[in-house]
Amino acid sequence: MAEPIRVVVTGAAGQIAYSLLYSIAKGDVFGKDQPIILVLLDIPPMLPVLDGVVMELQDCALPLLREVIPTDKVEVGFKDIDAAILVGSMPRKEGMERKDLLKANVAIFKTQGAALDKYAKKTVKVLVVGNPANTNCLIASKSAPSIPKENFSCLTRLDHNRASSQVAMRCGVSSDKVKNVIIWGNHSSTQYPDVHHAKVNVHGTETPAYDAVKDETWLRGDFISTVQLRGAAVIKARKLSSAMSAAKAICDHMRDIWFGTKEGEFISMGVYATGNSYGIPEDLIYSFPVEIKNKTWKMVDGLPINDFSRAKMDATAAELVEERDTALDFLSHIFCHLVEDEGKCIYGYTQKVVQL
Repeated sequence: MAEPIRVVVTGAAGQIAYSLLYSIAKGDVFGKDQPIILVLLDIPPMLPVLDGVVMELQDCALPLLREVIPTDKVEVGFKDIDAAILVGSMPRKEGMERKDLLKANVAIFKTQGAALDKYAKKTVKVLVVGNPANTNCLIASKSAPSIPKENFSCLTRLDHNRASSQVAMRCGVSSDKVKNVIIWGNHSSTQYPDVHHAKVNVHGTETPAYDAVKDETWLRGDFISTVQLRGAAVIKARKLSSAMSAAKAICDHMRDIWFGTKEGEFISMGVYATGNSYGIPEDLIYSFPVEIKNKTWKMVDGLPINDFSRAKMDATAAELVEERDTALDFLSHIFCHLVEDEGKCIYGYTQKVVQL
């Protein structure tokens, strides 16, 4: 059997991680013959909760799970890891403006990026989940200059899955009969779910999604807004965020990185926009259609873009440019540091110190 790989999950005491860790530990992500060492990283007040999570993982008696390491120290959490799933971030609270959320998360993801740079394997695959995911991913990558930029991605697979499911339900088929939907741009309400290049398998025949759905008004209206606002709709109904579907999307994303995408299919990931053929500003993490082979993603280039799509793609790019510039402005004014206080890690920055 293969040597164990080390996988860190941040925010490991949270509800997304609680839905995620079992799937990783039982082999749904990295393979049914791949032993796992799980590293659970969270802030000091959550260590007692992590102890309970460790006990549950032990009680699952999973043969692939060789060790579980709970910690609040980045030098332990990121040491020699093969995969990093960065779920933990400062959540948006009532009355908090988006710029306030960005300011808090710039501090966190600069620290985590620097820790990845210092302690992780240079081959590490980093998936950023914590919101605002695209810009957090950009900051983490910029803070880890020795790790290739293509090793960083952010989660838009949840939006991709939501879009595929909406089309499948509309056509009366199972979700695996829908392929090649695209999420362009930001994991926010400006994202653009695009089905102009999608196919639906109806009674054994692959049909363009527009022809299968037969409702352009819906595809250009309610379909887009449903996907864009789905997270808020789940929170309104559950009074909690979408943990189960987010965990499933994380598994899908990382499994495709590890094992590749199917021939003739592409999926959506937030990746560096450098060298794209779609006119998107380059210094962004932007969601594109990608194909993956040998743990390396390749952007699907040259898809025809109509005027409707162009406007939507540019609008979400404009939001990402604004987020990036705001975040980089904070970085230029804020000294982000990791303080050791009686062995406990505290994330902070000068000007208004935030302890998480």
